[in-house]
Amino acid sequence: MTRRYFVPDLPRDGGIVSLSDEESRHASRVMRLQPDDEIELFDGAGWQSVASVAAIDKRSCTVSSMPPELVDRESGRPCSLAIAMPKGDRAKELVERLAELGVRHLVPLVCERTQRPPSAAMVTKLRRVVIESCKQSGRNILMDVAEPVGFSQFLDSLDDGPATARWVAHPGGRLLSSVCADAQSGAMVVIGPEGGLSDLEVSRARKAGFEPVGLGPRIYRIETAACLVAARLADC
Repeated sequence: MTRRYFVPDLPRDGGIVSLSDEESRHASRVMRLQPDDEIELFDGAGWQSVASVAAIDKRSCTVSSMPPELVDRESGRPCSLAIAMPKGDRAKELVERLAELGVRHLVPLVCERTQRPPSAAMVTKLRRVVIESCKQSGRNILMDVAEPVGFSQFLDSLDDGPATARWVAHPGGRLLSSVCADAQSGAMVVIGPEGGLSDLEVSRARKAGFEPVGLGPRIYRIETAACLVAARLADC
């Protein structure tokens, strides 16, 4: 099991650090750490450090941290996904996989055929899932999980920004494998709900510069489609 702990305010000069209540409980009750045990801290912004346990009980854990180092484990090709999220545990598993695969930004979309938009409580849980995934995988930068947004609002919020490719997963488009070369500076990919995007949504996406991209001859569930896109962009 991992001995990495999330400390968002990791001091640049090192020193004494108190873990959060949640991280302290994990250290004491799950990992059963003892004084002088060595662990790793990360701040979610790229920095990590070696630390040793100074004091620990059931409710708190204080560690002595070395000065942190900037350690880059990010994919060379930035990937952002805007997804009509599945429900419940499927959403949690999806976020876990996307964080491991190096996705930079996740925007939960509310589309015409969305059955149940993510609640504020669910978004909070998903952000915690990102932390746990980074602890396990060794990633040092947290995937950003935005607030849920309506499909039209999402398109209106986009600016020109960096020259990233824009794709919308949709049957009949060019295959993903054939367009990866167009995403040297990264990609923003839209993935619709189980019932698919409506014709009007696809039309609006195309007007906003999103090219329809096919994922192959089979129809995938949301989480499968999203992981396929993320894995392909991480490797190409």
